[in-house]
Amino acid sequence: MALINPKSDTVRTMTMPGALHHLKATPETVHWGYFSPEIKPVLRVKSGDLIHGEAITHHAGDDPELMFDENIQRIFTEIDPSTRAPGCHIMTGPIYIEDAEPGDMLEVRYFEMKPRHNYGSNLQANWGHLYKEFDETERVTIYKLDPNAMTASALYAYDVEGVYTTPGRITHCPACDRSKALPGITIPARPHLGTAGVAPAVDAPVSTIPPGLHGGNIDNWRIGAGAKMYYPVQVKGGLFSIGDPHVSQGDGEISGTAIESSLDVLFQIILRKDFAFPSPLLETPDYWIVHGFGEDLDVAMKSASLDMMHLLTEHQGLSRHDAYSLMSVASDFGVTQVVDGTQGIHCKIERRIFPDKGTVQDPE
Repeated sequence: MALINPKSDTVRTMTMPGALHHLKATPETVHWGYFSPEIKPVLRVKSGDLIHGEAITHHAGDDPELMFDENIQRIFTEIDPSTRAPGCHIMTGPIYIEDAEPGDMLEVRYFEMKPRHNYGSNLQANWGHLYKEFDETERVTIYKLDPNAMTASALYAYDVEGVYTTPGRITHCPACDRSKALPGITIPARPHLGTAGVAPAVDAPVSTIPPGLHGGNIDNWRIGAGAKMYYPVQVKGGLFSIGDPHVSQGDGEISGTAIESSLDVLFQIILRKDFAFPSPLLETPDYWIVHGFGEDLDVAMKSASLDMMHLLTEHQGLSRHDAYSLMSVASDFGVTQVVDGTQGIHCKIERRIFPDKGTVQDPE
């Protein structure tokens, strides 16, 4: 069955939810820095179940007085720093989805992303795109969120001695030398998950830092409330995890991070056995968005182009020539991020240009 079927008269827009599960983030329910099929699931769900999960930022230590609570402090103090590898993100999960098999797709519907605290941290990091232009100095900017207006503004900034090497660094900022930052500037908040995905089918732990076909650190700010993500299942049960929560980010994520801030996330997982797609696919109310990854932007661009071609030919029934023309005149390519080792390009196309507005068929 095609993912998008313009000729269908039996398109449904809802899958009725099943059970509601609460998944708290504690030292017992998170894995820090890696995806792996060897991690024991912390939750088992059925297709259609809802999950209220907690996603914790690994940058909460940039001001623990503002971004810690009891469980976050436990995560930072009880998990051995030597086990926080090879990546850096705190991942809640994994979640085992019953009947999920390699070759299936997980449709993850994100309904709500609520900030856990009204503060977040942006790091001018050693992996940032312009790090050398800033005399190789790391600097933290702390932002305050207005949850009513859904905006953020800088509270203060400070320089950090040394470089960020151990995930979960605590800087003891109450004793730091604070500076004013971004006076008079207010930015829109757009809470989203920087990192989420399934376990890759590999024998060794996979770092959470680079994105990949399993999902991972895609860092697309459009993966927020109201969006649907489709992840290709690679191992039995899928083993889906969430982490790296952000309250705002620009395309490129040029300094090295977004505004990193913990989120409470309400989402639904639906098992799809009726179609396949080669990479993580994003559906928003207005767009289809594909993601391409590579060691440089040229490779990532080619990857995104081929996957958009796949979407248009395999799931909209266009010829390759028609799809290529449409991509050139109606799709937009953007730089998702340039700071995660593996770089990212996304390509979006408006759903409304298709006869059925790009509606997805729900499984029976």
